[in-house]
Amino acid sequence: MKNILLPAILLACSFGGNAQNWDINLLKNINPQQPNNGTWQRFSSSAEPLAIAIPSVLLIKSLADKDSILKNRSLEMLGSVVIAAVATEALKIVVNRQRPYEKYPLDVFPYDASEKGKSFPSAHTSLAFSTATSVSLSYRKWYITIPAFAWATGVGYSRLYLGEHYPSDVLAGALVGTGSALLAHWLNKKYFRRR
Repeated sequence: MKNILLPAILLACSFGGNAQNWDINLLKNINPQQPNNGTWQRFSSSAEPLAIAIPSVLLIKSLADKDSILKNRSLEMLGSVVIAAVATEALKIVVNRQRPYEKYPLDVFPYDASEKGKSFPSAHTSLAFSTATSVSLSYRKWYITIPAFAWATGVGYSRLYLGEHYPSDVLAGALVGTGSALLAHWLNKKYFRRR
């Protein structure tokens, strides 16, 4: 874990300055002048509610059914979301990157210019990939895994379409979310699951 942490932090910090050409060019190709597509707005707005609702509903069900396995899975999912949220906010503070529509107001057209906060990494994408990875680790069925990651990928794409993030923000968010779920899964296996 330590071998991955330092290079990841250095990579994150390298995005703190100006956006690289590929980053802004790809964003300009995805982001339309009037990003008012309802589908992508719904994808974007689904990240936070589903990241909380899925593990919460499973936890309530596990308590009602007195199902210790489901309770363990739901707490692992909640742990993953908490780790992703904390890691994302910490990186936003460290990297301190402006949103693309703030840096390039003539090139990037946001759906919601009132959205404040820093750009790197994408919190919506981080939460979506944390949730998708956690669900996939708990329920290893293709008919669960494929829709979960399709939804998470849709959330990431929506953040580009809506002009809120650079592609590197979304990629970093996906990595943070996936890594958070893997860390929560490892911690759960090592310390909390009954042997």
